[in-house]
Amino acid sequence: MIGTIKGLLTTARWLLKRPVTAHYPEQHLPVQQRYMGFPALLMDDTADEPFCTGCMVCVRECPTQCMSAQMHDNPKFADGSSHRRKIINEFEINLNRCILCGICVDVCAFDAIEMSYEHELASYARTGSRADLTLLLDLGRRYMDMSGWSPENPEKNVAEVALAKRAAAAAAKAASAGDAAATDDPTEDGE
Repeated sequence: MIGTIKGLLTTARWLLKRPVTAHYPEQHLPVQQRYMGFPALLMDDTADEPFCTGCMVCVRECPTQCMSAQMHDNPKFADGSSHRRKIINEFEINLNRCILCGICVDVCAFDAIEMSYEHELASYARTGSRADLTLLLDLGRRYMDMSGWSPENPEKNVAEVALAKRAAAAAAKAASAGDAAATDDPTEDGE
């Protein structure tokens, strides 16, 4: 009898306090800045193409092998408006297999993939756990807007810098070829 009264008093005391838990579907708790959600592909707005070049390093290094990608020749590279020779044609992540470890982010040399804040991607569809290229780019755009993300090394991703380096290398090669032709000239005096 005394135990029942103690239990009722404890319950009454907790009824007067604010609830500790959040009613999840209706009330969302804020996501922390360092939260690692699902991976997202980032878009280079200056070139209007993804940062990803399809080098497949993230696919090879993924411990669960949840990623697959295909690349193709970049048509913008041929006309000189992009410095990326290859870009991705297809990119897919099986979100059921992804363990959110972040290895793909660490090994990416082009700052093309980041761990977004997204964690609510459940669906009833059979293919709902597979994120394709369009969904991954949408996640990346939302992540860039929410976090104010910018590349860590912008000089390796900016098209103008890469095109200038390529032009300088071509000019240096032409100059060295001109110097080599001048030293091989048999009409010079001194022979």
